[in-house]
Amino acid sequence: MSAAEYDLIIVGAGTAGIPCAVAAANNGAKVLLLDKGDDIGGSLHTSGGHMSAAGTRRQREKGIVDSVEAHRADVDRISNGGARKDLVNLATELAAPGMDWLEDNGFEFAPEAPRIVYGHEPYSVARTYYGPEAGKSILKVLRSLLEKAIAGGSIELRLNTAVKSLVTENGAVVGVELADGSKVTGTNTVLTSGGFGANAQLFEELEKATLVSAAWPTSTGDGILMAREIGAAIAGAGTYLPTFGGLPSPDGTGRVRWTDRPLLVAAERPPYEIYVDKSGNRWVAEDEESIDVKEHALTGIESMTFWTIFDSVGMENSQPMVIDWSIDKFKEQANNLPGVFAGETLEELAKNAGISAEGLKASVAKYNADLAAGNPDQFGRKFRPAPIEKGPFYSLQNHAVTLITFSGIDVDSDLRVRKSNGEIIPNLFAAGEVLGSAATMGQSFVGGMLVMPSITFGKLLGERLSKS
Repeated sequence: MSAAEYDLIIVGAGTAGIPCAVAAANNGAKVLLLDKGDDIGGSLHTSGGHMSAAGTRRQREKGIVDSVEAHRADVDRISNGGARKDLVNLATELAAPGMDWLEDNGFEFAPEAPRIVYGHEPYSVARTYYGPEAGKSILKVLRSLLEKAIAGGSIELRLNTAVKSLVTENGAVVGVELADGSKVTGTNTVLTSGGFGANAQLFEELEKATLVSAAWPTSTGDGILMAREIGAAIAGAGTYLPTFGGLPSPDGTGRVRWTDRPLLVAAERPPYEIYVDKSGNRWVAEDEESIDVKEHALTGIESMTFWTIFDSVGMENSQPMVIDWSIDKFKEQANNLPGVFAGETLEELAKNAGISAEGLKASVAKYNADLAAGNPDQFGRKFRPAPIEKGPFYSLQNHAVTLITFSGIDVDSDLRVRKSNGEIIPNLFAAGEVLGSAATMGQSFVGGMLVMPSITFGKLLGERLSKS
């Protein structure tokens, strides 16, 4: 084949792809950056933008003592040893330099960052960073860097450009075929195309679960599919873990609306409510401090859907039930907005919510009776401030939410894509969510261990491949 048109072809202009492109361009490489969306950034548009790093300049300024070793130990603890140690070691080694690099290029920290975040299993040290605009704070920095490199002539960006397949020659990747049938050649190709949280069919195949998504719409697993077509192995299948609870979207798409999400973290809002399944049965201690325990328990109930049940006392004393909702707003939305219900009696509430009235009444009666008698709660719940007995009664329907996906393309320690027999596919690399979050988190949510490795792995590949 004739000489390649580009030194590097990058499929996906998001969290990993942009740092990869910028790093390669800064080293003099000729880069083609492709994305099927109409803007760069991918999931950064909806991500919380949490990043974790130990030993950063920001930590030192705040007097926080931390180390790479402590970071690794926390990842191992939270992931129950399920993450890949080689990739965790690489990610934690690169994290602090990566965080400092973002800061050097204008990243704006939220004033309280870094801090310990309780939305998932917490770290032992304040090492979670984010900006005031969540993922968009990161995108602001990456966009500026990318625009500068494009202006310098070393990166060609093509938006609204879907990649159909990888082009191979004698087993090596030599470029890509675009959706319009045209082909582009490159010395090396990097897949940074994200996960598959918006592809119900692939999600069901790899995660063995029904998809209820809040993922970015272009997260359709294209990179995984095209890599698999040429023999790449898929790692992390069956490690799916849902994010804990979201309200159904009113547009009937089967997605959840992530902007209006219930506040279900006991450390942030001690619960007055109980959780029941469609049969009206409780299934977990609602005040369980470990989000990981609750997320795993959620996978065991019907349709991974539950309803919070509370009364007027809970409504008045446990706020906000939904982030940024007042009591008046909640009452206005009840029985009008999908997933938000009210009833003068438990029977009426159950009817409106579509759950078993008999099961619900029995669960509430058991909860109240144990509380009145001073008996231990059947699930070991400790925080029981009041019985659930004063109408009106209220409920929020929550479904397991997919923001990110856990399985993805298998790579070696150098991020080279490999087959199931360990054989490397020449000239093909991958970084970001396309690897599957299980690579650096196992079957758990480990704060900042998807976004930060996406940035640093992408940057690392850009640096390495522009020197090869």
